[in-house]
Parts: sequence; C-alpha cells; structure tokens
Amino acid sequence: MPAPEQIWDDIREELRRETPDFKFHIWIEPLELAGVSGATLYVRAPENIRTSVTERFLPLLRRAAARCFDPRAVVQVVSPSWSASQLEPAPASDGTPAPDTGRLNPKYTFQQFVIGEGNRFAHAASLAVAELPAQAYNPLFLHGPPGLGKTHLLHAIGNYVRRYGSGLRVRYATIEEFTTAFVDAVRGRRTSDFKEDFRSSDVVLIDDVQFLAGRAKTREEFFHTFNALMDSGRQLVISSDRSPEDLPDLEARLAERFRAGLVVELEAPGAAVRRAILAKRARIDGLDVSTEVLGEIAERVDSSVRALEGSLIRVVAYASLKGEEPTPALVRHVLRRLGEDKSPDTCGLSEIVDAAAQEFGVERASLLSGDRRRAVTDARQVAMYLARELTAHSFTEIGRGIGNRDHTTAINAVKRIKAGLLTDPALRSSVENLFRRLGRPA
Repeated sequence: MPAPEQIWDDIREELRRETPDFKFHIWIEPLELAGVSGATLYVRAPENIRTSVTERFLPLLRRAAARCFDPRAVVQVVSPSWSASQLEPAPASDGTPAPDTGRLNPKYTFQQFVIGEGNRFAHAASLAVAELPAQAYNPLFLHGPPGLGKTHLLHAIGNYVRRYGSGLRVRYATIEEFTTAFVDAVRGRRTSDFKEDFRSSDVVLIDDVQFLAGRAKTREEFFHTFNALMDSGRQLVISSDRSPEDLPDLEARLAERFRAGLVVELEAPGAAVRRAILAKRARIDGLDVSTEVLGEIAERVDSSVRALEGSLIRVVAYASLKGEEPTPALVRHVLRRLGEDKSPDTCGLSEIVDAAAQEFGVERASLLSGDRRRAVTDARQVAMYLARELTAHSFTEIGRGIGNRDHTTAINAVKRIKAGLLTDPALRSSVENLFRRLGRPA
C-alpha cells in the first residue's frame, strides 16, 4: 500500500481538479489525513468547518478516495484532537460479551428527515444535540403522537454521533428494552453490569418512555440512571407520545427532571410536507410512482408519517401483484379497501352516471334503464367500474344505484371492464378521460 502521504496527495490533486479554487482553499485545503485503517481514511478537519465539510463535501471526498485509493474506500471526518492511536484494538476481554449498545437503523439520518412546520424545531434541537452532546440541550424530550418521526430523530442523533463523535459511546433502547435488561440483571445478579452499560455511555437515547407507567422498580432505576447521566455530563434524549405533564403515574421528581431540559412537541405534517415525504421515500426506495399518485396518497392519509409511508408501500405492492400501473384511482381503491382512507368520496353515483353517459354519447335515462344496446351497456358497465374505483359503495349499492341491478351484475361489469382495459385502447382512453373528469381534488 502506498504511504499515507502519497495517498492524501493523490486525493488532494483529484479534489483540486473537481473543486472551484475558492471552495478548495476554504474547505479542502485545511483538511489533513489523520490515519488509515483498511479501506477507511480518517480525515482531520478544523472544528469550525468540520460539520460543513461532513454535510457538503463527504460524497466528493469518498469519490476521490475511491478513484485514488480503494474502490471500497470509506471516509470519516474527525475532529482536530482525533489520534491514530484510537485505531488500536481494544484490550482482550475476560470472556464476558460486550454490552449491547443498541441497534440503530442506518436509514434514519438527518439527511432523510423531511422538515416541515410541525417538526422544524424538533429537527433543529436534535441536530444541535448530535453536534454538541451534553452542551446544547440536556435532557432533550421529544413528544407527539405515534408515527411523526420521534424514533427517526433518536436514531439520527445516534447515527450522527457514532459517525462524527470521535469515539463517543451511544446507547439506544426503548423503555421496554431498558426494563427487560434491568429485570434480567436483577435476576442474574448482574445489576452492576446493567448500570455500567447505560451510565458509562456518552449519549443515551430512550424511546417510548410513556411505557414506564405501572413499573415502580423500573421507574426507580430509571430515575437513578437519569441522575447519574446528568451528574456525569452525559447527554440524554427521551421520546414519548405525550408531554411530561401528561404521562400517567409519573413521579413529580422525574417529570420535573424531564422539564429541566428542552421539551419539544412534534405535530402532524401538512399536505405539502406529506407529499415531500412520499417523494423522498419513493426516491430512496427506487419506486417508479407518478407525482399524481403521491399527491393522491398525501391528500388521503394524514394521520402520521408511518401511515403515509405504509400506504405508499401497500399501493405499490398491490399494483405489482395485479400487474397494473399505480394510478390515483388505484390509490383510492386500495386505501378504501384497507381502511386507510376515511375521506369523503370524490364523487357520487349520480355524477358518475352523468359523466359516463356523456362520454359514450347515450341518454342518462337509457343508461339507467334495461336498454341493451352496445353503447348503453358499455356506458353502464364503465359507470359501475368507476363507482367501484372512486367510491366506497358495495357491489350491492352500485348495482341498485345504477339501473337497479343486483350485485352479481355489478361484479361482472367490473370484471369485464378490467379485462377490457388491457386489450381495448378505445375503452382505456374513455375510462382515462372519465377518471380525469371525476378525479381527485387538487
């Protein structure tokens, strides 16, 4: 392997070719190669630019390292105090397994978090804590209804600190995991190991603290863990589905300590943010979904981010299984059947009948009668298909409302139109026109 100096010289030359002079002199020139371990390069950055280099230039550094050093190269930007001695292996243990430091989801990062009015403050506070543990807000208490991003932010803090925290130790756990570990430690007479696991961590992230209710011994241990972390200058971040004041059976002394730091509420995202969340999720997962489909889901699912992303996955999966393209109409159909969409129908049976009659050039009265002429039959069956796609009516209700037919007639009509859409371009064009005419609200 070339000498580290040669590796860094080659990378700097590559960066100089790809970076404008003023950017190179401000952001790249102050960087130094601090160490090499396998395919990982540790790049030392002055404290005043380290965060900016990490957020803005890390992909550029990685590409240059991959070309000049190793295609698998990984670059970590470290602080000025970082030393290559930190690469030395840890001393051999006595055979006792290392404590579990908690599983962090690598997908939950600050870059993947979509910011809106309802979560902007929570995102800013979490990022400040990640950049300056125990110096910005301590403790940080995030609360809000389920599915709004609290867990995402906890994992984002943990991932950020693990990556850029110069060796700071992170411990993530749900309150259920905290309780289980505590009970196991008591039964196994290993409470000292349990305390060391949590209290020696530099950043402790506790999720779903509302489940402390009804667990007196766990609350007592959590109280002492909380105090130990605060007294030793560690960072604590807590999430809950409600504010400290609203937590049931929470002792006043613990609620008071929660409020001693920063308490931030997350609120449900607005429609524009919901669309942005879906667009980012589709981009990350490589889903080929139109903006109309994303807009339809965003309009109809407003309970939480988790429900929003789950609805996108369900729609795409349903379309794939059926061999169909995801469309706004399919979104309405899937969400209605799954109970996700509680919004009113975009149109009624009468409006559908009028639109179908006009599209096929037949009289409304004929469509609702027993007229069996081909054009009338086509219009009637298309109206039944549209009613199934655009409303929550049952087949019985559709048949009764469109010509006083029975549910079997409605079922057969929907099947015939679905089959015809695959082979009949004229029918497909007419149905698409009707969907546009009867479509979702903007």
